Amino acid sequence: MPDLNKPVAKAAVIGLGSMGYGMAVSLVRAGFEVAGYDVRPEITVRFAAERGAGTVTRAASAAEAAANAEIIIVVVVNADQTSAVLLGEGGALHAARPGAVVVSCATMAPERSRALAREVAAHGLLFLDAPISGGAVKAREGALTVLASGPEAAFAKAAPALDAMAATLYRLGDEPGTGSSFKIVNQLLAGVHIAAACEAIALAKRLGLDLAKVYEVIKSSAGNSWMFENRVPHILEGDYTPRSAVSIFTKDLGIVADISRAENFPVPVSSAALQLFLMTAAAGMGRDDDASVVRLFARIAGLDLPEQKA
Repeated sequence: MPDLNKPVAKAAVIGLGSMGYGMAVSLVRAGFEVAGYDVRPEITVRFAAERGAGTVTRAASAAEAAANAEIIIVVVVNADQTSAVLLGEGGALHAARPGAVVVSCATMAPERSRALAREVAAHGLLFLDAPISGGAVKAREGALTVLASGPEAAFAKAAPALDAMAATLYRLGDEPGTGSSFKIVNQLLAGVHIAAACEAIALAKRLGLDLAKVYEVIKSSAGNSWMFENRVPHILEGDYTPRSAVSIFTKDLGIVADISRAENFPVPVSSAALQLFLMTAAAGMGRDDDASVVRLFARIAGLDLPEQKA
């Protein structure tokens, strides 16, 4: 039961996609007054019906969402969208209170995070570079992993919201950009593991193996990975509804490739994975679940994969 004598914390969540929606629900459950905004009005209508210890406000713009918030959480796709919802027309920074903290959750290149931090500071606000990991289910459970960096004041201001949204918070330094660097390393591995899982299941199909049994065996064997365990059920169910889309990994592994060129550092394995995601997107599956890489293999090899039951 919320403490009725404690002031209600006010937060804005800008971007109510698969991750942001769950994060906003976790905040409401924890007793926050949450203003939610998304470019899709139907999503904000759905969010307005959520119930919890806190309260919900449906905002008509990023600026409206941020106007009374102490903590502004931005959960959009990339750096360009983050910049737009903060600085563009109707952007949050035009209405935000001085001293509020912006929690930036999109995966982006470290230099973009540092540039955003400077813009936010110029408007008198704090900035926390805080990319997230864990998926939509953990977002709704308040059990995300947050890879955060920024000044102590930003951590202190954002702490109540981070407590509500995350099971694990890594404090990775005082400088924005460090959290984004850690997330890029994670995304390199995540993309490679998804591509490898899809390749393995496609090969298993070509060998005539029972895919459900392959999943059972690999889950208990050294070849298992979190991505294999999480994504192969989508393949077994024939369900490519996007929990995380192919286009996410064309973006994130593209950032890895950009960093690799800038650092003169080879990344041959993630480069191969990037090409698989690009081919899958070019085949018309960019907005589908990232396990759709297996469908690319199936088309190349003429394989019949499980189909979702009607």
